[in-house]
Amino acid sequence: MADKFEALEQQLEMFIENTRQLGIIVSDFQPQGQNVLNQKLQTMTLGMQEIEKMKSLVQDVNVPLEVFDYIDQDSLKRFKALLLVELGKVFPKEIANYRALRGDDRPS
Repeated sequence: MADKFEALEQQLEMFIENTRQLGIIVSDFQPQGQNVLNQKLQTMTLGMQEIEKMKSLVQDVNVPLEVFDYIDQDSLKRFKALLLVELGKVFPKEIANYRALRGDDRPS
């Protein structure tokens, strides 16, 4: 039982670290860093796939709703906002289109 949680914990820790690194890359984005950004996004995608594969291991675990409230208040919301701001500087038309499709015309 503990092994499955340890494996999931390791995957989540790697994902959090990659998220932190992605935030650093995006916050100081330079055009020559596009390949590094692409690689980090690919790593994030692979990490999410690995976490998805592990869901069957913990499917029978009940998580208190308070945990989800904490996650909602975590830094992912700030990361998304920062990511949109920084991407908007580099890709203003694309981000404007993205916001329009989402019905979110407010500037970040």
